[in-house]
Amino acid sequence: MAERKIRMGMIGGGPGSFIGAVHRMAANLDGEIELVSGCFSSDPAKSKKTGRELFLPALRVHSSYKDMIRIEKNLPELEKMDFVSIVTPNYLHFDPAKMALENGFHVLIDKPITMTVREAKQLKEVAEKNNRLICLTHTHIGYPMINLARQMLVKGLLGAVRRIIVEYPQGWLSTAIEE
Repeated sequence: MAERKIRMGMIGGGPGSFIGAVHRMAANLDGEIELVSGCFSSDPAKSKKTGRELFLPALRVHSSYKDMIRIEKNLPELEKMDFVSIVTPNYLHFDPAKMALENGFHVLIDKPITMTVREAKQLKEVAEKNNRLICLTHTHIGYPMINLARQMLVKGLLGAVRRIIVEYPQGWLSTAIEE
């Protein structure tokens, strides 16, 4: 039997998305993952438009993440997504991740995993209870500029590096997330 690609669903990542396209590019880096399903926006028209642009079958493009998870769960084993990548704004990570885990899907989610430590711990418990993985991404490792910098460091082309300063200004980074 031929090996198959790992099937990915995506929640978020539609028009105007900050990180969705980056996650899709990163998923394509090694050619082992294929996007098979998505709810790309809470606006059904935008979600369908993105699905068309990504050449997904119309029946695999959904108007809500709840419909997507319910429908995917009931597909034959050889057709349904293996995991869901959640690329919504940070404050919308928890509910779709929890529902996906409860319905038997592994979850790939961008940092920060949730907005509170309490929610993160709850997702960990749900994942363990359902024997599912919840994986946290740091997508900068997929950026060509980051890879080039790493190669230059490894080859010694930059000399002795004593300090690296990185700025990534985002409004949500200034908000305390402590419990």
